[in-house]
Amino acid sequence: MGTQPPSEDSFAASTTNTVDERSETQRELANWLPVTSSRDAKWYYSVFHNVTAIVGAGVLSFPYDMSALGWGPGVTVLVLSWTITLYTLWQMVEMHEMVPGRRFDRYHELGQYAFGDKLGLYIVVPQQLLVEVGVSIVYMVAGGQSLLKFHDTVCPSCDKIKLSYFIMIFASAQFVLSHLPNFNAISVVSLAAAIMSFSYCTIAWVACLKHGIVNVESDRSTAGNVLDFFNSLGNVAFAYAGHNVVLEIQATLPSSPEKPSKVAMWRGVVVAYIIVALCYFPVALIGYWVVGNQDVGENILIALEKPAWLITMANLFVVIHLLGSYQIYSMAVFDMIETMLVTKLKFRPTKFLRFVVRNVYVAYTMFIAITFPFFNGLLGFFGGFAFAPTTYFLPCMIWLTIRNPKRFSLSWWTNWICIVLGVSLMIVAPVGGLRAIINKAKDYSFYS
Repeated sequence: MGTQPPSEDSFAASTTNTVDERSETQRELANWLPVTSSRDAKWYYSVFHNVTAIVGAGVLSFPYDMSALGWGPGVTVLVLSWTITLYTLWQMVEMHEMVPGRRFDRYHELGQYAFGDKLGLYIVVPQQLLVEVGVSIVYMVAGGQSLLKFHDTVCPSCDKIKLSYFIMIFASAQFVLSHLPNFNAISVVSLAAAIMSFSYCTIAWVACLKHGIVNVESDRSTAGNVLDFFNSLGNVAFAYAGHNVVLEIQATLPSSPEKPSKVAMWRGVVVAYIIVALCYFPVALIGYWVVGNQDVGENILIALEKPAWLITMANLFVVIHLLGSYQIYSMAVFDMIETMLVTKLKFRPTKFLRFVVRNVYVAYTMFIAITFPFFNGLLGFFGGFAFAPTTYFLPCMIWLTIRNPKRFSLSWWTNWICIVLGVSLMIVAPVGGLRAIINKAKDYSFYS
């Protein structure tokens, strides 16, 4: 007796069941992952998420950077960076739902749509991971430095404690906060961090005014000036790194055909960028005007000593802000790692898996921060090598690929100018950052 081939109806039914099962599995995974597990955020969540992500410890090096750049180039770089990054951020917000019925919830998904599944993944993921992991490491260092400054200011007669121990103290808080499941769960932490960032930026420029104007000539060599200039460009690039998590933040907002998420997200971005300007420009311009060419060091709050109570409070604010900022960037990393473990290595999406992954990640960033606590050099190196592409020109490349504006139109010229400037920044900034790391490493003893 011959075997009958399956009928068209049975084949269709089996195919439908397979699709339904796969869709159900994908829905369960999406409901577990930190980026897509909650889509009921308010528009103002995006304000403090973006402020927390953008306004980071890098602003504290702005007076030092201005001393390397000078008034003309310094102001130009600040204004251009603010303008270009706001433009590229608008592009990403617009492209989040550019395909009807689909949301690009992650940076690499947008890159894959523009450049192809494999090439887009290879272009975006390494750079995005380098940015997000780099931020986590640098913020570990900055958090430890601020805790050290807080301790030394509060108790100047106490025995000196190694920076390594303060990095461990900062990391201990991250071991706890990292187990909050998603972006919405850290919204309160992010709000506190945003408030703290605005507060310590205000304290920084007020403390500069209190410090009084100093006019000291710099003793840097010509070669040193050039390399410091390059490093400062990287520091400025580092200060506008929010693009690496903007799609992940937008993914938490509700969306419908009548009210797409880009409307609420853009409102939040505009408010956030106004706050960013109120933080960055006074610190950079007033700080440089007050200290001139004096060697104020790579962190203005650590360099300033008086009034002691104000500097102490500001360093505590920095620590609170960095607690939230670390979480914003780490949440996107957690999403990548947990996605890979579940989809590629077939781990079950459990609380235990999440517990292990996040503890290992925090421990890793703590170890690297303790080993290489070269704060300013890290800013310049990571800023040029990784932050410039993902912030300054990769969104423009994706826009040109997908939107294909008319050749020599305003949009075409704008994007190509941003690409040229971004590529130039990517080339020169790591040179200065690497020099700063080498100079610090000369006199540094590991784990001292």
